[in-house]
Amino acid sequence: MRPMRPMSAVERFLERLLERPSARLFGTRIQPVQIRRRIERAMEHGRVASAGRVRVPDRFTIRIRPGDLAALDHADDLAVDLASHALDWARRRSLGLDARPRVALVGDVTLRPGDIDVEARFSGASNGPDPADEGITSTRVFRAPIVRSQRATLEVVEPGGRARTFVTGSGPVSIGRGNDNSLVLADQAASRHHARLQARGGMLILTDLGSTNGTRVNGQPIDDVAIGEGDIIEVGGSVISVIAIDED
Repeated sequence: MRPMRPMSAVERFLERLLERPSARLFGTRIQPVQIRRRIERAMEHGRVASAGRVRVPDRFTIRIRPGDLAALDHADDLAVDLASHALDWARRRSLGLDARPRVALVGDVTLRPGDIDVEARFSGASNGPDPADEGITSTRVFRAPIVRSQRATLEVVEPGGRARTFVTGSGPVSIGRGNDNSLVLADQAASRHHARLQARGGMLILTDLGSTNGTRVNGQPIDDVAIGEGDIIEVGGSVISVIAIDED
């Protein structure tokens, strides 16, 4: 596995110089778009090539001054929006995620007004964000559902409009038109062994198995991604909706 390349001191200086927050320059409030861009850069810098795919971080701690945090409208909803944006950003670029992104918005009295500090890591890392660090207050966290079992309820609509409900079992679920799959699709556009669903790292992961026509989630092509309730999976000409995931 090729490790993340840390930003050099020169890169960090240029980033602060060229992209200094407008809040500090002009006395305006921090805007959500500024935080989204910082998360994107953190994911870009955190790319890791492993086992033939490129993975990006999925855990983010956003530190800003407590006053800036208090000035954000609907901060709890913003944390959810930021996590969803990180997921969409990775999916659009076919980048792998170990888990569905999670974001913490944290007030840090050591920062200057207008500063935005982003700490990004992988969900399996041992040195993750710790909101209990000294000097840090006012934490708002979006926590993604933790999947402790493989059980999920799917609505499957195959070409021609045939619809049915499929409930996953205790092990990995293979999807394709071959009769040896767990979920067999009457779909000529699907590969014999098209995709696989399995619990990994506390999340339900969908993996494309090198299919001919690819796999999409919410309209975006994917290789390997965490999914959740409400996601729409496209396999060939079939549409699979994630109705519910058992978190027990």
